[in-house]
Amino acid sequence: MPADLAVIGLGHIGLPLAEAAVAAGLNTIGYAPEPHTAAALGADGPLSPTEVRRLLTAGFRTTTDPAALGRVRTAVICAPTPLGEDRALDLRAVADAARTLATHLRPHTTVILESAGYPGTTEEFLRPLLEQGSGLTAGRDFHLACSPARYDPGNRRYGHANTPKVIGGLTPACTEAAAAFYGRLTDKVVRARGPKEAETTGLLETNYRHVNIALMNEMAVLCHDIDVDLWDVIRCAETKPFGFQAFRPGPGVGGHAAPVDPHHLAGRGRASGGHPLRMVELAQEVNGRMPRYVIQRCATLLNEHGKSARGARVLLLGVTYKPDIADQEGSPAREIAARLLELGAHLTYHDPHVPRWQVRGRPVPRADSLYEAAAGADLTLLLQHHRTYDLQGLAVKAQLLLDTRGATPTGAAYRL
Repeated sequence: MPADLAVIGLGHIGLPLAEAAVAAGLNTIGYAPEPHTAAALGADGPLSPTEVRRLLTAGFRTTTDPAALGRVRTAVICAPTPLGEDRALDLRAVADAARTLATHLRPHTTVILESAGYPGTTEEFLRPLLEQGSGLTAGRDFHLACSPARYDPGNRRYGHANTPKVIGGLTPACTEAAAAFYGRLTDKVVRARGPKEAETTGLLETNYRHVNIALMNEMAVLCHDIDVDLWDVIRCAETKPFGFQAFRPGPGVGGHAAPVDPHHLAGRGRASGGHPLRMVELAQEVNGRMPRYVIQRCATLLNEHGKSARGARVLLLGVTYKPDIADQEGSPAREIAARLLELGAHLTYHDPHVPRWQVRGRPVPRADSLYEAAAGADLTLLLQHHRTYDLQGLAVKAQLLLDTRGATPTGAAYRL
C-alpha cells in the first residue's frame, strides 16, 4: 500500500516526527530493521506508552520490510548518530539506512536527512550512498535535502506545529519539495541556502546550548565558593529584556544532541587546516567535570554532618536527562551513581518514569515510599526535578537534601 511518508529510524527523532505526520493526516509508516512492539516503542523513548498506542490506533504502522520504502512519496532518515569512543559522530546507522533506502528508491521521491551530522554529511556522505545503490541522480531523479531535528522532548509549549523547520536542499527544486512536505507539519518553513547551511544551523544550535550551560556550571562552582546564591542571580539577570538568555546549571548535560568540536569533525577540523572550536572543547570539559563536582559536594556535606560517604545511604531522585520524560540518554545520573558506589555508598533511587534502573550492570533498588526513603537516607540527591515531586515536603523529611537543579524553595535545601 503506498504511503505519504516513511520514517526510517524509530527513536527520539523518528517517533515524534511520525506522530506529527499522522496528526497532519499523512499516511505514515515507520521502518526499522528489527520488529518493534508497541511496548518497545514506548519504553524509555520520546513518547509515552499511551501516546504510542494512540499513534498506532490513528493508523501509523511499523514495518521491517524494506520494499515498503519503494512505495512512499517522502522518506526521512532519522537514524541515531551517537558519539563513538573517539568522540566522533557515528554515522553507521545513517549509512545502513541509506543503503536500504537506495535499493528501493524510486524517481521523484523526496529524501530528507534529519539525523545529526557534520556540515557536508548530506552531500558528501549520504548522496553517494543513495546514488550508487539506486542508479539515480540526486537533484535530477530524486530530491535530496537536510532538515536538522528540532524536537524538544517534554516541551509542552513548542512542538512540530509551532517550531519552524530549517530546510536546505541540494537544488532549489529539492528545497521546495522538502518545504512542501514540512509545510504540512509546521506553521513556518525556513529555507537555507543549501544542505551545509542547514547542517551547520543544527551544529550551532547544539553548541550554543552546551556552551551556555557550561558557563552556568562554572558560575555555580564560583558562586558556591564565594557564598553567593546563583539561583537568585539568575532570577535577577533574566529580568533584563535584551542581551541575556537564562540557562541553568546542573549535574551534567544529557540529551541526544552532542556538541560538535574539532575532534568530532573527523578530518574536517585541525587536520584540514580549519579553525578549532575552542569554546566547544572547553564547554565539553566543563560540563564533563560536573558529575565529579556533585560527588565532591556530596562527600563534603556528609562529612560536615559527621558521616562518611562509605556506608552512607544515598537516595537519588530523578535519573532521566529531562524532567517529566523517561528518556535517560546522556543523563549524568548514571556516572554520579557509579562514583558513589566506588566510594562505598549504598544507593536507592526514585523516578516516576523509570521503573527499573541499572548502574554498571547492577540493579539499583527503587524506593517504593518516597518520603520514607528520604527520611531513612543519610543524603537525598535531587538530580532531576520531575513535576510530581513535592520538594517542600521532601525537604522536611530528608536528613540532608542536595538540590542540583535549584528547584527547592530558598533555604529548604543545599543547592549546587
